Order: sequence, then structure tokens, then C-alpha cells
Amino acid sequence: MLDRQQVQKVALLARLQLTPAEEEKFTTQLSSILDYFEQLSELDVSDVQPTTRAIDVSNVVRADQHKPSSEREEILEGAPDREGEYFKVPKIVTGS
Repeated sequence: MLDRQQVQKVALLARLQLTPAEEEKFTTQLSSILDYFEQLSELDVSDVQPTTRAIDVSNVVRADQHKPSSEREEILEGAPDREGEYFKVPKIVTGS
């Protein structure tokens, strides 16, 4: 059983500010989740192969095809702003 103090600790680590009502709600909900995991741990899974998914899934991808790219000048013509052969973008990183 999870207690309120443990929920407060987790909230602190996650940088969350919880109201007393939220603390109470999450204490109940998280306790229920942990109780369910406790039930699952009682199951005999010795004959079950480890898997990453419950069903088989395979990626369907197309084969890579080599094709020429657009010309640099054609690409740069669509840019809102450019400087020579490069896209010009606003500065987003500031130094200290």
C-alpha cells in the first residue's frame, strides 16, 4: 500500500506541485496500480516466452531507391530568407 508521503516524494522528484486533493487521489490510484502488479506477479509464466509485443508485428518498408535530389538553387528559391548558398534563420541559441 502506497502512502501519501511516498506520493509527495514522487511528486517532488517529478517537479510536480500537487494539491492535497490530488495527493489523496493519486495515493489511491497508484496504490490500485501497484496492487494490480502484485496480482500479476503471482501468475505462473514459466512456460511463456519473453516478448516485446502481445502480437507479431513486422515493419513494411519500401526498398530504397536512388534518385537525384533537386538543385540547390531551386531549393533555396523556396526559402523565406537566404544568405548566399544557405538558409537564413533567426538566431535561437544565446550564449552567456
